[in-house]
Amino acid sequence: MGKYMKEGIVFQKDLIIQQLLKLNCFKSSDDRQLYELTLPELESEYKLVKEKNHSVS
Repeated sequence: MGKYMKEGIVFQKDLIIQQLLKLNCFKSSDDRQLYELTLPELESEYKLVKEKNHSVS
């Protein structure tokens, strides 16, 4: 994997983690720290949290 691709993935992960933190999500649904998750896992977690918050409001 190229240097720029790795940097892009890290950037995307950081963005999603920041969005999750704004939604008061500090751990994954399986109780792992957000920084431990892969990009696809973070994306799935974000979708779950958004759906949960949307159904509550």
